[in-house]
Amino acid sequence: MTLVLVDETGVLLGALPPFDVQVQWWQEVAELVAGARARDGIDIQVLRLLHGVAVDGRSAGGTVTYLAQVCGPAGVGLSPVEIDLSPQPHRAAYAEPGGPAASRGWAVAALDSLGTPGTVAVQQRTWNLSAIWRLDADGAPVAWLKQVPRFFWHEPAVLGLVSGVAPGLVPPVLAVGEQGRTLLAHVPGEDGYGAGAEVCAEIAAEFHPVQAHFAGRIDALLAAGIPDRRLAVEPFAAAAAPFLDEIAGLRELIAGLPRRLDDIAACGLPDTLIHGDLHPGNTRVGCGSPVIMDWADAEVGHPAFDILRLTEWLPREQADELIAAWALRWRTVAPGCDPIRAVELIRPVAGLRSAVIYSNFLASIERSEHPYHRSDVPASLVKAVERVLT
Repeated sequence: MTLVLVDETGVLLGALPPFDVQVQWWQEVAELVAGARARDGIDIQVLRLLHGVAVDGRSAGGTVTYLAQVCGPAGVGLSPVEIDLSPQPHRAAYAEPGGPAASRGWAVAALDSLGTPGTVAVQQRTWNLSAIWRLDADGAPVAWLKQVPRFFWHEPAVLGLVSGVAPGLVPPVLAVGEQGRTLLAHVPGEDGYGAGAEVCAEIAAEFHPVQAHFAGRIDALLAAGIPDRRLAVEPFAAAAAPFLDEIAGLRELIAGLPRRLDDIAACGLPDTLIHGDLHPGNTRVGCGSPVIMDWADAEVGHPAFDILRLTEWLPREQADELIAAWALRWRTVAPGCDPIRAVELIRPVAGLRSAVIYSNFLASIERSEHPYHRSDVPASLVKAVERVLT
């Protein structure tokens, strides 16, 4: 890992000697910040990825170079480096020199006004989809600052809508600021990565009343700025078009989409608010009822996408049990609907939906950060075809 440093005005200073870090995900930068302080005696804020080579050709986790702003004098020997620092139209505010300082200052001031003075902001993550800082008081976390690019600015509105229906299901919003900033109260527990069927069942049950509520309130969701991604052929076909001759079976899947989407609609499940990335890792667990985090992918869409995402980590028998319970709840909301058939029909479409999402990311972020998502579009399309065959 190499850090290229700029000062607070954006003037290029040079590169630190490279060093290794153990965290394999490029967007996780807490270890980088701590390493620069321990080894070089400097305080930095990581701004953005400059370039990286994934260790396996797909996932982000290999040799990487970041741009970072040094807070105060560098105080160490730096190597000269040539880097293009020209403005880019898709660059997030937090990826610019001075951006992290402005965001941290806003969060600290907001907490001070709420009665928690003297907090310290510790950078945890930065990439093309978000920047996250932990706010500590007396050595313990009290809040989290999340800042997102423009295409995710609807997230605070989603949190407000969900909280109005199911208080406690989402983290409390303490403040909302400009340029995609949201200050969230700290939620105790741990992220539910690897959680089993029992936790996933609880998440599904707690979320269902929210989806049932908004199934008849689509206009309210759209008025709040929630993206409208109800099923339509055109976005899926556009994402697949560059790969039709490369991925066997993809052309046939796209050709059959009009009939498949009609069949899904005939199953009778209503469109509603969907989380969009409802896996256990996006849920805080272990201290009471689950708290669902990270609503940036929320949209108006088909509820089957969420139950498929939530259960894809489980053995098929356990997943089928959770889907059956989910289907029973929906039959109460929409008598006569066929949720199980809808799930089976929509499995390949879930892969197509992922391809659309990643295509939209690539179109909305600067090119130096494309390595995060470049391989995700074809990988999602391959998965879509595989789901037709299983």
